[in-house]
Amino acid sequence: MICKKFIVSGRVQGVWYRASTQQEAVRLGLKGYAKNLEEGDVEVVACGDEAAVDALEQWLWQGPPLAKVTGVNVGTLDLQQFDKFDAF
Repeated sequence: MICKKFIVSGRVQGVWYRASTQQEAVRLGLKGYAKNLEEGDVEVVACGDEAAVDALEQWLWQGPPLAKVTGVNVGTLDLQQFDKFDAF
């Protein structure tokens, strides 16, 4: 199990990025959240199986059809974050 925090930049607000990320994360069996940041980026925290988190990371680069992702900044969180989330 791992937890990662992603900051996704580009055209990622107002294009269903958060909702699509949630759907993908649920499909992958992950816990965490996706939220808009004031600067126009989206913050995603994903916890779960390492392969599933890696799959979500790859998906974040594409996102939904209207998104134009220009960057995904990745950080690792400690596993204590995992217990904070019941779902995505």
